[in-house]
Amino acid sequence: MFVLLILFLLFVLVVFALNVPAFGGVPSGARLARIRALPNYNGSSLDNLSDTPVKPPGVSYLDMIRGMLKKNVNRRPALPVPFVRPVFSAMEGTEARLTWFGHSSYLLQVDGLNVLVDPVFSPRTSPFSFLGTRQYPGTDFLSPEDLPDLDIVLITHDHYDHLDYRTILRLKHKTRHFLTSLGAGVHLEKWGVTADRITELAWGDAADLFGLSFRALPARHFTGRKFKRNQTVWSAFVLQTAAYRLYLGGDSGYDVHFKAAGDVYGPFDLALLECGQYNVYWPHIHMFPEQTVQAAIDLRAKILMPVHWGKFTLAMHDWNEPVIRAVKAAAEKNVRICTPLMGESVILDQFYPERQWWLNLDPGSNNVG
Repeated sequence: MFVLLILFLLFVLVVFALNVPAFGGVPSGARLARIRALPNYNGSSLDNLSDTPVKPPGVSYLDMIRGMLKKNVNRRPALPVPFVRPVFSAMEGTEARLTWFGHSSYLLQVDGLNVLVDPVFSPRTSPFSFLGTRQYPGTDFLSPEDLPDLDIVLITHDHYDHLDYRTILRLKHKTRHFLTSLGAGVHLEKWGVTADRITELAWGDAADLFGLSFRALPARHFTGRKFKRNQTVWSAFVLQTAAYRLYLGGDSGYDVHFKAAGDVYGPFDLALLECGQYNVYWPHIHMFPEQTVQAAIDLRAKILMPVHWGKFTLAMHDWNEPVIRAVKAAAEKNVRICTPLMGESVILDQFYPERQWWLNLDPGSNNVG
C-alpha cells in the first residue's frame, strides 16, 4: 500500500507539473490545420529547410548534460552588468529608436509605434520560478510596468527565453496586438489574450499592422515547451517601416536562408542576430559568433547588432565570449557592429554605440575557446 501511495503521489505530481499554465497550449482545430498544410510539415512535426539534427554524430545527451554541469566560473559576470536607464519618449517623423534589455528582448520605437520583441522580464527562463539559471546581476533594471503602452508584441518562437508566461501576463493589458510565428498564438490564448488580438504567420506570410509591414521568413531552429518538439513554427521577421528595413533574426543556426533573405529582401538597415548560447554539441541550432558576422554579410546588413547574450547563461562558454568573438570577426570582415549597453538607445542613422563595456567585468578572464 505504501508503494502504491508513493506511485499515486508521483503520478499526481507529474500531472500537476505538466499542466502548469506556463507550458501553454497545444495547437488544435483551424490552427493545427494550417500547420499541417505547411510544405515543411512531415506528418508529425515541422522540419527546417536543411537537415538539422539537434546534436552531431558521436555526441550523446549525457555528454551534453555533463558539459553543462562542468564548472566555469566565467559563465556569469563577476560584477553587476552596467546599464543605462532607458528613455521611451516618442520619436519624431520617421526616426527610429531601439532599446535592448538583454538576451533577445528589445523595444523598437518607430513611426509613432512601440514594438516589443521577445520580452522576457522574469528572473529565469523556465516554466518554474524556482528552476533554471538566474539572470545576471544588474540586468533586472526594468520591469514590464516601466514600458510605454505597446502597439505590438512580436514573438519569434515559443521557447522560454523568448516567450515568457509571467511577462505576457504583465503585458497583455497594455498591448494592442500580438504577432507570432504560426502556432505560438495557442499559448497566448491560454494566457488570456483574445484571438482577435493575435496574428500568426508562417514562413513567407506577411501582415500589415498599424502601418508597419512584417514578413515571416525561415530560420534554422526548433520549438517546443513540453516534450514534443516542432509543433509550432520558428521564424525570423522582416520589418519594413516608412524609412527602414530591419531583419529581426530570432534564434537560428547558420544556413542558406540568410543569403536568400538578403537577395530577396535586402539590403537591411539593421540586422539583429543571435550570437550566443552556442556549442559544438548543438552546432546547427545556434550560430557561433563568426557565423553571425557572415550571416550579416549574407543579409547585406548595413549594421549588425548581436543579441541572445548578456543576461542568461544557457551554454558553457564565458558569458561575454559571444560578443568578444563577434566584435573580432566583424573587424576582420569589415562589418559595422553595434554594441549598446542594456537600456542604451540606438538611433538609426544617427547613433550606433560601439563601446566594449563588457571587458572590465571579469578580471583575469581569457577563455575565448
